[in-house]
Amino acid sequence: MNLYIGNLSEIIEDKHLKEAFKEFGKVKTAKVIKDKITGKSRGFGFIDMPDENEALQVIKTVNGSKWEGNILTVKKAFDKD
Repeated sequence: MNLYIGNLSEIIEDKHLKEAFKEFGKVKTAKVIKDKITGKSRGFGFIDMPDENEALQVIKTVNGSKWEGNILTVKKAFDKD
């Protein structure tokens, strides 16, 4: 399941995202979205977790919690299609 992680601190990078969420289970990929011109974080990212139950636990546990001073938004990401 692909999850949207919003309101990330600008200091968070891909490796931090993966490390933080692997305590809930296997994280296949973790990507912080960056501005194409400045290279700075846009404040959100995505993680892909193969196990849907683990991903649902992340939403339940992490959504609304604080990380690096920011209140996170965690929800199921929807395909662009």
